[in-house]
Amino acid sequence: MSSTWFRRSKKGILTSTEEKKETPDGLWHKCPECKTTTTVKELHDNLHVCAKCNYHNRIDSLEYFEILFDNNKYDLLFENIMPKDLLGFVDMKPYGSRIVEAQNNTGLKDAMTVGTGTMNGVPFVVACMNFNFIGGSMGSVVGEKISRAIDHSIAHKMPLLIISKSGGARMMESAFSLMQMAKTSAKLTQLAKAGLPYISLMTDPTTGGVTASYAMLGDINIAEPNALICFAGPRVIKETIKKDLPAGFQRSEFLLEHGFLDFITERKNLKNKLSMTAEWFMKEQ
Repeated sequence: MSSTWFRRSKKGILTSTEEKKETPDGLWHKCPECKTTTTVKELHDNLHVCAKCNYHNRIDSLEYFEILFDNNKYDLLFENIMPKDLLGFVDMKPYGSRIVEAQNNTGLKDAMTVGTGTMNGVPFVVACMNFNFIGGSMGSVVGEKISRAIDHSIAHKMPLLIISKSGGARMMESAFSLMQMAKTSAKLTQLAKAGLPYISLMTDPTTGGVTASYAMLGDINIAEPNALICFAGPRVIKETIKKDLPAGFQRSEFLLEHGFLDFITERKNLKNKLSMTAEWFMKEQ
């Protein structure tokens, strides 16, 4: 044949460059757990959960708001609060440059987004962390937004939900970051004195200073399946104690068995669980 779509060589069958068809970016998703490939649309329709192995993929605030708030309608709060490089911190690059890069790449102002709306008709204030913004690290903006979310809950007599997903305190803000642990814990005391419920939802991963402060202080502490929840990660602990760790150590199922969680809920049941729990608390209001 004078013309063909392939030619043989020692390296195998080669297709000419002009005849190759590239797969569009963002069309397919490969599950990190079971390696099953599915379309991005199918994954979205299944709430970003693998249909084969039930792996709950990491999602950020806007995806959670779409799942939780009725008709995807909500108001964003405190969007004018911006992070600052108060220390002039530099590691591999200046912290100020990291902030600008993260904002440009994500379209977010910082690692915390606060929204208010209804879940099955129940009013809620939801503060959700964004892992894609510098690893969901807790800096002064995260602490301030949580503080103002609590004030908003008290002023409007609404339950508070915080969705944690974080690598811990933001090292580039040093003591300013660590101070948020005490600040948020103290503000949650005000919410408790107002008789309003705080539900803490821990997702994969919830670590470091976030776990050591507001993430574990909920009236109800819940988690998604197989979420890593800890202060120091399993690798650090294993290197420290020089022993193998129990299977599933620091995963949400292990924590539930040992009394650190009240229950685990799959993402498809999350909205109903949260609205029912809040209604139960708010009956006394």
